[in-house]
Amino acid sequence: MRLSRIIMALTVGLAVAAAPTAAGAAQPQPPVYPPAQPSLTLVDPTIFLGETFTLVGTGFGPNETVSIDVAITGLPAAAPAEGTARRSDGSTVAMAAVAYTPDRAAPQPAPTHFTVQADANGSFRVTYRPTRVGRYTFTATGQTTGRTASTTGTVLPVRPTHKPRPPHHLPVTGGDIGTPLKLGGGLAAAGAVLLLGSLAWRRRRLG
Repeated sequence: MRLSRIIMALTVGLAVAAAPTAAGAAQPQPPVYPPAQPSLTLVDPTIFLGETFTLVGTGFGPNETVSIDVAITGLPAAAPAEGTARRSDGSTVAMAAVAYTPDRAAPQPAPTHFTVQADANGSFRVTYRPTRVGRYTFTATGQTTGRTASTTGTVLPVRPTHKPRPPHHLPVTGGDIGTPLKLGGGLAAAGAVLLLGSLAWRRRRLG
């Protein structure tokens, strides 16, 4: 009898302890959404040298620091070794050193790694000014979430300037016919004088 009471008490205690858990499990749970997919785009994917790219990133963590790596392809062929020049057949020839002082410092190459700060919505917008032609691949990686996205753009040589075309030479029209008219008038007058002279000569002979 005493043992049965102990078993009944344990059963009741376990039921009471499990009731809140069961009640909580029965309540509807909030839906679990997958993490946002980050994206990285260029406002204009094709620019000319001297212009700037505009990068737009979304889907990163709120106020997250995002690192951006830049890979450049399609660069000119590597320069020959110092003190040599390259022939058309690909061979090199030694060159004498010549002292040269540039008028101004050469422009610094654009960085291949930099960071930006996302806003509270996980978005950012930043500009990048390339210093050489080629194809640029930008890869953004969130330093907290590890989310990553990439995009590519192309830098073309300097935009050509359109020179004004020279005026076309129009064919000569009535503006230059004065000389032919004068010549024709002179010939007509000479003919009239000869005709009058011939008539006068015939009258003299007949008279």
